[in-house]
Amino acid sequence: MNIESMLCSQVSAQTSLERHSKMPSQSTESVMNRFVEFINAGNEDLGREVISPDAVFQAPSHPEPLRGPDGYMEVIGMMRGAFPDVQWTLEETVTEGDTVAARFTMRGTHDGEFFGIPASGSKISVQAMNFYYLADGRIVGERGQPDLLGVLQQIGAVPAP
Repeated sequence: MNIESMLCSQVSAQTSLERHSKMPSQSTESVMNRFVEFINAGNEDLGREVISPDAVFQAPSHPEPLRGPDGYMEVIGMMRGAFPDVQWTLEETVTEGDTVAARFTMRGTHDGEFFGIPASGSKISVQAMNFYYLADGRIVGERGQPDLLGVLQQIGAVPAP
């Protein structure tokens, strides 16, 4: 991926987010609670309710943005393939307008391949900091920063300091 294509994808993602109207702040908690239910259960129907079809997701596991509920299910599938019992706990949120900063704890057991690293059977517990962009009662975008170094250390792929 070159710089020009990265910038174009960022502009495209921002333009998509700007098209949506602001949502009332009282519904952000409901959207986030339904989102956590979706990612923990992997329920595609719930995913389609809470994620806009034209949502844009920036994930460190993918060089290009993922789109819509199917894009998010791709990330969930990757995580469940490596950590079948993975669960996310929403620890903290800060909301400003239609943007939510969220801190999660991700826990699971490394029982499948993760980025080429064979299953270790190790338990993991790492933090993630994500920004969510909401409109019309749905998530229209996410920028996620999971602690991948922590995951790799806990599964034995990278030595801990």
